[in-house]
Amino acid sequence: MVNRRVAQISFLLLLLLLLPPLLMWLHARTLVSSIETVETSPVAIVFGAGLAVNNTPSDALMDRLTVASQLFDQGLVDRLLVSGDNRTQDYNEPDVMKQTLINDFGLPAEVIFTDYAGRRTYDTCRRAHELWGIDTAILVTQGYHLPRALWTCGAMGIEGTGVSATLQPYVKNLLFKTRELGAIYKAFIDLYILEPEFVGGEFIHDLDP
Repeated sequence: MVNRRVAQISFLLLLLLLLPPLLMWLHARTLVSSIETVETSPVAIVFGAGLAVNNTPSDALMDRLTVASQLFDQGLVDRLLVSGDNRTQDYNEPDVMKQTLINDFGLPAEVIFTDYAGRRTYDTCRRAHELWGIDTAILVTQGYHLPRALWTCGAMGIEGTGVSATLQPYVKNLLFKTRELGAIYKAFIDLYILEPEFVGGEFIHDLDP
């Protein structure tokens, strides 16, 4: 009897453990598109992915910028919101993202908007809705990150579709995917148990008129 009770409890705990990633994956399954099939949207949200030691985009970030430029060039979005970390004077992810889109991909500066407090997915999604007026967007990030990004932005009031920026194998791919699993549980805690602090502020600009 005791063994049966232990087995039941263990099964329930396993279900609870699997539930968050399963829900996010099922939610994202119908929302992830490709460049060829994605519907047009007023704006694309490009999530930061770190800078290299020489203050250039990491491989993952460069792939996100590549996909974002394709979305604009093909007329699938009118504006880009590049969101990343700028918590120190020497680390300015959004500016690097914007300058790379201008210098390397030839995008006009006036269609690129920089969000300097997108320190993590929660912050980017919340600020995109509350400070940038975004209700509908294409989310640009790697495939392993899209389920969490879509779920989080959806919880913040953004109806999003996702386009994967996984254009190559990454050296730290296993680390990224392992870390993502932990981030999924953290996202559920943030969204449904806690309300974490984020850098708020006044409304900036309506990117989704």
